[in-house]
Amino acid sequence: MMPDLDSDHARSLGVVAIVGDGRIGGALAASLRAAGIEVQGPLGRGATGEGADVVLLTVPDGEIGRAAASLVRGPVVGHVSGMTSLAPLAPHEAFGLHPLMTVTGPDASFDGVPAAIAGSSPRALVAARTLAEALGLRAFELDDQDRAAYHAAASIASNFLVTLETFAADLAATAGIPRDALVPLVRATVSNWEAGGADALTGPIVRGDEKTVARQRAAVAERMPRLTPLFDALADATRDLVHSAPETTA
Repeated sequence: MMPDLDSDHARSLGVVAIVGDGRIGGALAASLRAAGIEVQGPLGRGATGEGADVVLLTVPDGEIGRAAASLVRGPVVGHVSGMTSLAPLAPHEAFGLHPLMTVTGPDASFDGVPAAIAGSSPRALVAARTLAEALGLRAFELDDQDRAAYHAAASIASNFLVTLETFAADLAATAGIPRDALVPLVRATVSNWEAGGADALTGPIVRGDEKTVARQRAAVAERMPRLTPLFDALADATRDLVHSAPETTA
């Protein structure tokens, strides 16, 4: 449920224009309206932001600079990119607001989601933080020099996880095992990792059972040879993790 903003917060934001009519633009507009913020849009590309106090660009990363150049001077201007610095927003007072989540439709809930914020001025940073509060986000500040590492971490945690689980599902399918049979294991592992980080690690590498690992590798090499290097890289990384966390148990 969207938290109510007090009137001082709503007045400090003024009118917020959303430029970019994709999924995240629609979701942000709906959530801000639900929080009592006056919202323009989502507006199409080429919008000027006339009459707005804050403009939030939700266009693709490669179009941020062009969209910012179309805006009138005066409003604080932000984007929702995790990777892009604030530089393409110049000469506007600039901020970044990146919810650390995937948005699949206009009814997405931002409540309780972590979000990276940044500002080129105190006023811009206040705008980013106030927007985050309006959406129910848990804001943390992110320096431009750390954006690539931050974005890579998000990709590893989300995109690469899908790649990895697809690898597991495809290998299981060669033994006639359906993908949904792996789901409880995946859920339990993620839950354990949330609670204890690397202490969630289990399995033959943790136990030092290299004979079993070798048999696993042979099965991968026979049935999915193209992915054998991926198995090897993951096994090596897991061995490194075990060595750096000796208290982990099988």
